[in-house]
Amino acid sequence: MEFTSQGTKCVASLYRPDKAATTNKDPPIVVMANGFGLPRGFGLPAFAERFAGRGIAVLLFDYRSLGESGGEPRNVALPFGQINDWQAAVRYARTIEGVDGDRLGVYGFSLGGGGALITAAQEDVDAYVGRTPIFDGARTILYFVRQLGVAYGLRTTWAGLRDLGRKYTGRDPYYIPIWGDYPDELPALAPPGSKEGHSAVAGEDANNPDVNRCAARAFVTFGFYRPITSARQVDCPALVLQGTDDTIAPKSAIDATVARLRDVRCITIETDHFGAFDELFEEVVEQEGDFLEQHLVTSSGA
Repeated sequence: MEFTSQGTKCVASLYRPDKAATTNKDPPIVVMANGFGLPRGFGLPAFAERFAGRGIAVLLFDYRSLGESGGEPRNVALPFGQINDWQAAVRYARTIEGVDGDRLGVYGFSLGGGGALITAAQEDVDAYVGRTPIFDGARTILYFVRQLGVAYGLRTTWAGLRDLGRKYTGRDPYYIPIWGDYPDELPALAPPGSKEGHSAVAGEDANNPDVNRCAARAFVTFGFYRPITSARQVDCPALVLQGTDDTIAPKSAIDATVARLRDVRCITIETDHFGAFDELFEEVVEQEGDFLEQHLVTSSGA
């Protein structure tokens, strides 16, 4: 399916429940998106399929310049811009024939968890799920620097400024890999376990240079990206999942955000940033599915 965000086409997949999984009413819908720089086909379809099996439709979309969505130049993953894509996706989901747009949830993984939180604060939604979410850009940068050293912060800042220089002189972006071997390479997400986790989720596309790259300009503004500041405006039930061994999403930012949410359940899972895609899939998808079913299906009287 397609919708428009600020004049640019976004492509999405719609997962409709089987009739056997629904009542005689149109099913509720969850709008779902991935983490930093990842197309929608990486990891999340298995979750969308299971939610559809519970009678919940899912709209899983690609941000602009990623995956099958439009937008030039490609692979420009800017968190602030992705908020516009989230809002456009939610408004589009409400118009889809055969689903109940008045019963709508948002679900984001990693950086998408922050985008979904801001969306939950700004749109009238009924449930929020954030899995290993990035809630505070400044704390995330500091978390990376503590693990990797000051050189990482200096190198990524320089890369971001170099990319901005290319942008304002009409040249193609300066790209860096999203995952890779640090310090020989300068991947955007360089903490331990990132390369292995991303590679497992990306599968056969793990070495595709058109997938594993991002415009370095994201680093220039990332420290100002703070979904945590929207937490007090979220008035729907929220489910947050954090990993005990997460080297990407800082626990301090998650704890501080959870403390600001009015109606929240926080679950700690014994894994890293990516474990829910693999060894803990069954456990996590059941907990998330139970939450979405409770607040989108059961509580509505459907």
